[in-house]
This record gives sequence, C-alpha cells and structure tokens, in this order.
Amino acid sequence: MAADWLGSLVSINCGPTLGVYQGEVVSVDQSSQTISLRQPFHNGVKCPVPEVTFSAIDIKELKILDITIGNAKNGSSASTKVSSAPVAVPKGDPRSVANVNSPQHCSKSQVERHLDIPGQPKGFRRRHNSWSSSSKGANQATPKKNGVKNGQMKPRDDECFGEAIDDGLDTDFDFEGNLALFDKAAVFSEIDISERRNGARSRGTPQDQTPTRYRHDENILEAKPVVYRQITVPQPGAKEYCTDSGLVVPSISYELHQRLLSVAERHGLSLERRLEMTGVCASQMALTLLGGPNRFTPKNLHQRPTVALLCGPHVQGAQGISCGRHLANHEVEVIMFLPNFVKMLDSVTSEVTMFNKTGGKQVSSIKDLPDTPVDLIINCLDCHENTFLMDQPWYRAAADWANQNRAPVLSLDPPGSGQGHAVEAKWSLSLCLPLSLAEGAGRVYLCDIGIPRQVFKEVGIKYISPFGCKFVIPLHSA
Repeated sequence: MAADWLGSLVSINCGPTLGVYQGEVVSVDQSSQTISLRQPFHNGVKCPVPEVTFSAIDIKELKILDITIGNAKNGSSASTKVSSAPVAVPKGDPRSVANVNSPQHCSKSQVERHLDIPGQPKGFRRRHNSWSSSSKGANQATPKKNGVKNGQMKPRDDECFGEAIDDGLDTDFDFEGNLALFDKAAVFSEIDISERRNGARSRGTPQDQTPTRYRHDENILEAKPVVYRQITVPQPGAKEYCTDSGLVVPSISYELHQRLLSVAERHGLSLERRLEMTGVCASQMALTLLGGPNRFTPKNLHQRPTVALLCGPHVQGAQGISCGRHLANHEVEVIMFLPNFVKMLDSVTSEVTMFNKTGGKQVSSIKDLPDTPVDLIINCLDCHENTFLMDQPWYRAAADWANQNRAPVLSLDPPGSGQGHAVEAKWSLSLCLPLSLAEGAGRVYLCDIGIPRQVFKEVGIKYISPFGCKFVIPLHSA
C-alpha cells in the first residue's frame, strides 16, 4: 500500500524547530518508519541536497499536495501523474497549500475543515483580497506581472485568493465631509459656558486664548506703554542720542554740564569721588576693548597689553591718571605721559602719587613713548576751559605721536563740537549726560558717575536713568 504513494507530492510539517518540507515521495520504509523525499523544499527554499529522509517521530503532520493515480484495478503498471512540480509553502507557515491543479473541485466546507486550527475562534475569517473564487474556477489562476516562467503560468493559492471581498472597501473615506460636521465654534462655546458655571477662567476661542507659556523677555503682567523720552532738559543741545533699547538721551551744553557737577559737589559728590568713579568706568571700558576675559586669563600673562595714557595738567588729566591706576592694578602695562609743570592741581598731584605706587611708568617727554604701536591710547589731553593748551609744543608733539602710532584711541570726557580735536578718536566716553560732540569723536559711550536724581531735578532736568544694569552704555545718533 505504501508503494501507491510513490511519486506523489507531499508536505511534511516537522514542528517549529525543523520546519516544513515539500517534495516527491521516492521511498516509504514501514519497518524503520521512514519516508524519503526527492528534490525537497525547506520552508519554501530549495534544499541543497537531492534527497531527505524523515523519521516518523519527527513528523507532526503530513499532507498530500499532488497524487499519482495508479491503475491497480486493471493490473496495469501505468499511472497518471497529475503534476510533478512541487508547490512551495510560505516560509514558516505550518499549513499546506491546497491542491491547485487537481481536476477535482473541493467544496468550501472541505477547505474550511481542512484549515481548522485548534484553539482558533469560530468567528475568525481568513485574510483575503479582491481575487475571488466566485469569478474564477479552481483551475483558473491569475498570473502576476512576471507570472510566466518557461511558457507556463504559476498557479495561485485558492486559500489566499479564494474568497470574495466586501465591496464597501472600494469606497474612499470622505474626510472633508466628516470634518464639516464638526462645529468648532459651538464646541468652544459649550466649553466656555461650562467653565463659567464652574467658576473657572474662560478659555475663549483659539484666537482669544492667552498663551500659557511666555518667552524669557516677556512679562506676565500687562505693562504700560513704553515712554522712550524719559530725559528732558531745559536747554537741549544740538544733538540727540539713543540707547540700544531706544531711550532718547539728549545732549546738553557745557554750561549746564558744569552747573550739574557743581550742584552734585555741593551735595557731597566731591571731585575725588567723581575722579574715582570716572576712573573705574573708563578702566572697565578699556579692559573690554583690550579683549576682556579672552585676553586677561592666568594662562595669558606673557602677553600683557600695553596702554599709553596721554594726560594734561587739568581735571580731565586727573581722570585719565585714575583710569591708568586701575588698569595697572589689572596687570596692564601702562605708560603715562604727563608734561612737567612747576605747579599742578592738587587732584592731579594726588592721582600721580597713587599711580606711582602701582609700578606703572611715567614719562614727561614724547621721546620716551614707545616707537611701536601699543594696544590702546587713552587721550586726556583736551580741557574744556583752557583751549590755549592746543598751541603748546608738548600738546602738538603728543597729538602727532598718537596719530602716527596707528593704535586705536579712546578719548575720555572730550570737549564739545565747538572745539577742535587734534587726535582722531575711535571711541569717546562722556560723563552723566553727553555734550554735543563732533564727528571726529568716534563712537560715543556714556558712563554713570553716581549723580542722584534730585540733583538733576534741581538744575531743571527731568531724569530717569537710561543705564539699566550697566554703568557704561553705547549711544547712537538719533
């Protein structure tokens, strides 16, 4: 009886470990309980060996894919072979493929009984697509795009393509129509009414919603409109400046500037305090211009910057000497030029005495100044009162040296535009309120020397500090 199955195509399921094999039966040994397949396929892939033998203990399930019908009743040895081409089972699928080329049609009930899996719910429907067995017979196969091989059509699997599909899947979902059914305004109105009943704050419409998150520069509280002209003077100068934030800073005349300093000194802001405050602000600006923290590091002490300080025998010169003292305390090599005078102001003398304690270099001749360019020149030669100093030989020599040194120049407390500038400056630093400076003053900066608001009010100036968190701010021409 076992010989009747020789030449048939079978599918042998050996469990999840060994997998599924298909091939043509070449031998069946009843004594040893083995079966051999020729030209075997393992999980849909052709095996490299021509023959595989299985033991009965390894076989979990055996299915006949293609039967060789013999003429045993008529005593004839001839047999009719339905198909000799093995049908590959999908990889890892323990179920066999139905007989595609069989001349007998299997009913739907037989196929479903054949594919029943233990533990599977009865309501389970097999996956199918639009290929239906109702429109195609069991022997009719629909080829793929490249379904022709060696002049023969590849057979289709009726288990996969054998059931009809629901025609409703062909209709597309109407997204626009369903979206139109949603009334956004009505929904938000209901939410608003519900929150008002519960005492909660109304959300409002999406356009009216208050943002729940703010940027770092946004204020949660509603601010008043910004007033950019916070400083008004009784006699405005010829120019107006503005800060980086847009605040207007008007220039004042030299007479009003001197009256402001005089009232501040009467209220306790002495000249020594003013010199110290000016020196601190000017030195801080100079340190920034020299490189700031990128240059002044412990690993960069071998490249100490050099600053040339040009001072005259007046209050502006004393301010420069105070600045040089602070720079020397910050490891800056300072060379101070001050001409020899028999008698100088007490403020200048006291500042020179303190500067000499820092180890800075003081010279009285232009020949002792460096021949090579320095890192920065601080110009304090000009005086607001004595314009005749510009005609002195030492003044002209110092101005010529500064213009030929090719180093950037910082002018400290320069005079107004009515006086000439012998030294072309890149930056200018004014005190409390700027004067109307000429074009040669370069970029204008303003420093806070600590004058109280009531002192401004006493001289007729309505003043609100434009400095913010800084003591030195840049000004731009309005």
